[in-house]
Amino acid sequence: MPQRNGHVPSYRLHKPSGQARVIVAGQHIYLGKYGSPESREKYARLIAEMSADEARPAAAKPNYNSQPETSVNEMLLTYWQFAETYYSKDGVATKELENMKDAIWPLRQLYGSTKAADFGPQALKAVRQHMITEQNLCRNVVNWRIGRIKRVFKWAVAEELVPPSVFHGLQALAGLRYGRTEARETEPIKPVDDQYVDAVLPFVTPHVAAMIQVQRLTGMRPSDVCKMRPSDIDRSADVWVFEPYEHKNRWRGHRRLIPIGPKAQAILRPFLDRDPEAFLFSPKESEAWRLETGRPTSNTNARPRFIRASCGPERHGSRPANDASLNDRSTTGTTRPPIAGPSTTDFPKQKRLTSQSPIGIRINCAILEAQKFAAIMALRRLKSCWGMLGPM
Repeated sequence: MPQRNGHVPSYRLHKPSGQARVIVAGQHIYLGKYGSPESREKYARLIAEMSADEARPAAAKPNYNSQPETSVNEMLLTYWQFAETYYSKDGVATKELENMKDAIWPLRQLYGSTKAADFGPQALKAVRQHMITEQNLCRNVVNWRIGRIKRVFKWAVAEELVPPSVFHGLQALAGLRYGRTEARETEPIKPVDDQYVDAVLPFVTPHVAAMIQVQRLTGMRPSDVCKMRPSDIDRSADVWVFEPYEHKNRWRGHRRLIPIGPKAQAILRPFLDRDPEAFLFSPKESEAWRLETGRPTSNTNARPRFIRASCGPERHGSRPANDASLNDRSTTGTTRPPIAGPSTTDFPKQKRLTSQSPIGIRINCAILEAQKFAAIMALRRLKSCWGMLGPM
């Protein structure tokens, strides 16, 4: 509250004048006739403004006399103190804080010493052009970052660091439209084909395989499947309903309800025999299964051995494609059983083109490489979310 000891200044009567007054930091502030609705309104407004001012960082308290002299750098520094607190969850910075940092970097680089009150639409347009020509960002990313810069100035207006006219001027700058800008366009990210996902399932632990299949059947996010607990799944009806205890739009007050059909239910049942508050998919259990079965540690950066074998002697000297040494390497001196990968006969043959011809070998290698890349991208995203939970 306004006073250091937490005491709210009292609404008092000044007997000689009959006016209401309040004493703040030794200063007497008169509010009008004692007991009148007007004086009560002024008192309530004064306390509310003082409480809001007390909650701000010290650097954020406005100095109205020097307001026009506030530079963009000073404004951004004050905003960052607010953002570090606002864009955090359980004491950990969210991804949006990093996005804000990327957005305001060119603003600080180009206009850091400029007075914040002098920053207008043309200056913002210059920042946008820098993102296009110097940073080579695509149109959508440019629009998102310019929108975040506008949010910074909107916050600064609310904190009375810049005049409201600054933000209103920036709003006049419309976003970039498709086909009407020199900014590059990107293709939309499409889902991975089922055939590529199915090719990965034999090479992962049952826990990871179940997570992949459940995510594919329900359409839930990787972060959702990693946080599944028995207590969060309503199994009272034929179609189960999973409500994550934490999700990206919870701060907006939204509920996230994910229906789970019979196929996904069958995959989840073996993992429900645990404490209701425990996670269904435990990295610790997955690693224990891998060690018990002797599976090799996954290395998504290494080229799978079945791909190397399918490429044949053309790419690997005179060594034949069925050379056992391709599958028998081990750092411990023991041999591992061969890993069975997709056969070249699984792919359709073109007319007058065999899988053993030089061109056929290259095509098969390219198909397998595409499978590997698509599957690895899906797995990496899943692993990144799962890794946040740590061993359990």
